Amino acid sequence: MKRRDFLPFLLSPALAGTGAQAFAQTSSAPDMKITRIDTTYFKPNSNLPWEPNWTWVRIHTSNGLMGLGETYPRNEAEVGVVHSTIASMLIGRDPRDIDRIWADFYRTFDFQVTGGAEMRALSAVDLALWDLLGKSLNVPVYRLLGGKSNPEIRIYNTCFGHRYDFNKEPEKIMHELIDRYGVRAIKIWPFDRAAYRNQHEYITTADIEEGLGPVRKLRDTFGNDIEILMEFHSCWDLTSAVRIAKALEPYRPMWLEDMLLPGNFSQYKVLAESTSNPLTISERMAGRMEFLQMLEARAAKYVMFDVTWCGGLSEAKKISTMAEAFELPVAPHTAGGPLLFYASTHLTTALTNVAIQESCQVFYETTWPAMLENPIVPHDGKVRAPELPGLGMQIKPEVWTNPVAITRTTTA
Repeated sequence: MKRRDFLPFLLSPALAGTGAQAFAQTSSAPDMKITRIDTTYFKPNSNLPWEPNWTWVRIHTSNGLMGLGETYPRNEAEVGVVHSTIASMLIGRDPRDIDRIWADFYRTFDFQVTGGAEMRALSAVDLALWDLLGKSLNVPVYRLLGGKSNPEIRIYNTCFGHRYDFNKEPEKIMHELIDRYGVRAIKIWPFDRAAYRNQHEYITTADIEEGLGPVRKLRDTFGNDIEILMEFHSCWDLTSAVRIAKALEPYRPMWLEDMLLPGNFSQYKVLAESTSNPLTISERMAGRMEFLQMLEARAAKYVMFDVTWCGGLSEAKKISTMAEAFELPVAPHTAGGPLLFYASTHLTTALTNVAIQESCQVFYETTWPAMLENPIVPHDGKVRAPELPGLGMQIKPEVWTNPVAITRTTTA
C-alpha cells in the first residue's frame, strides 16, 4: 500500500469504531493527569446481599474520567500499599502511560521484595489504567489488547458452595449447568479433605477412593459429554500427587491443577512425566519472570494466571504471549471479585491461545445481580465481553454508599 493511501485506508468503514477511532481520538486527546485515588472495600462479616472479599481502586483524572481496578483478598494490606506508596507515585501522571507506570512500580516493589500486597495493589492499579484508557478512547478494552479474536469464550464452572455439595451430588450441579447455561465443564476438589486430615503429608488408599467418588459419579452420569477439571490447591507433596494422578487417569480429567506448591518447577516436571494427565499451573504466581521459569520447566500443559494477582492486564497479556511462544494455551482464574471476571473476559476475547475460562455459578446467580447493572451470564456455555467503553462493568450506585463500605481517598 502506498504511503498516500494509508490514511484513507486507516479511516475506512472496515476499521471505523476500532483502531481508526482510537487513532483519531488519541491524536487529538487533551492532556490527562491523575488527580485522586479512592479505595473501597466492605466491612467483613456484614449482612450484605453479596459476599465481598475484594478491594476496588478508583483512579480519577483531571478530565473527569474514572478507572476501576480490583484485587483481593487482604483488603487492609492492599489499601495500605495503595495510599502509603502508590498514590504519591501516581498522582500527577498521565494514566495512559501504562507500561512505564507498571515498570516504575515493579522496580520499586522488587527493591522491597516484590509479591504479596504490593503485587496485588499494582494489579488493581493496572486494571484501572486500562479501564481509563478504554473510556478515554470510547472503546472496549479488548480492542486495545488486540481486537476480537474470540467473540465468545468457553467457560467451566468452579463449584463454590451453592445449592449442592459437589462431594455428594456433583451430578445435580452438572445437570443445572447444562440445562440453564449450556456449560459442560466442571471443576471440583474432592481430595482436599484428605489433605487437611493428613496435614498434607500422605494419602492412603481409602483417601484416594473417597476422592474418586464424585469423579466416578460425573463420568458415569455424563460420560465423555463433559470435561472434569481437578483442583488441588497445592495441597500435596510429590509422592502423594503421583499416586493421585495415576488413580485419576482412567477418568480422563481435562487437567490436574496446582497439585504441588508453586515455584518447585523441577518437581513439577517429575510429576508431569509420571502421568498422562495434563497439569495446570498457577494462579498463585505473579510476574512474567516467574511464569518464564515455569514454562521452561516444560511441566504445564495449561497456563493459569489471575489478572488481579499476577500484575494486571499488562502482565497477563505478556504472560499469555510467552505461553503462546511455548505453544501452550491459557486458562484464566476468575474465582474472586466481579471486575476480575470482566477484565479476564476482555483479555480472552483478544487472545489467540485460550483454552477455557473459569466462572462460578454462585456469582452470576447471587452476588452479581445484587450489585451490578449488567452482570455477565453464560449462554451456550460461553460468555461475551461487554461492548462498552473500558472494562464495561456497571456498579449499582447504592453499592458505593452502603453503610459498611470503607472508602479511603488520597488527593494531590
